[in-house]
Amino acid sequence: MNDKVVVIVGASGGIGSRLGQLLGAAGARLVLAGRNTEKLMHLQSSLPPGAVVVPTDIRYPEQTQSLMERAIVEFGQVDILVNAAGAGVMKQFNKIEPADLDHMLEVNLKGSFFAAQAAINVMKERKVGHICNVIGILGKHPMAMASAYCAAKFGVVGWSKCMADEVRRFGIRVTLFYFGGVDTPFWDGVSLKVDRSKMLTPETAAQAIMFALSAEPQAVPLEINIQPESHMFL
Repeated sequence: MNDKVVVIVGASGGIGSRLGQLLGAAGARLVLAGRNTEKLMHLQSSLPPGAVVVPTDIRYPEQTQSLMERAIVEFGQVDILVNAAGAGVMKQFNKIEPADLDHMLEVNLKGSFFAAQAAINVMKERKVGHICNVIGILGKHPMAMASAYCAAKFGVVGWSKCMADEVRRFGIRVTLFYFGGVDTPFWDGVSLKVDRSKMLTPETAAQAIMFALSAEPQAVPLEINIQPESHMFL
């Protein structure tokens, strides 16, 4: 990872922040993106010098474009994009408001789509790159109370696989991560009763992403599925 330029979208979250620490220790040059500037600055202070903070709302394509432009100005290239941003609404299907559905689609589906588009436009010029989409197990398996969230995440899987077919000729790899419940602040605003002590840790998720990023060039980890033993989807 030494001198690789890594853009982490959702860097202020549990998985993104731990991944940033691991990548920073491995010598990567980091661009930390997210909506919470205070948390981004706190993460930056815990990293080796040189990490760049770029407050970004990925719901707006002009902001994802500006994010990649900033990475080029600072480091001259983008080697890796990690899409780790996300939001959750867990409600009965007939109680989901239009605003709930819009929020899920804008952040989880459209936001990651726009970030990947902006990254690819930079990566294809050098014919090298790696896009990591942290989707979650609910992008592969449905769950009661999660219809709006699943709608967005299933959509991410769909466009990610189409994208992977298109960008292969540019030397860009794509890896999808289906983590089960991860004990992060994501769950702070979710009304479902869950036992967070039995969830995966952000460390486990971040180490899995590090594994994919460290794979040999000829080895493409297409999908990584890790779930807690207490609650597995088969």
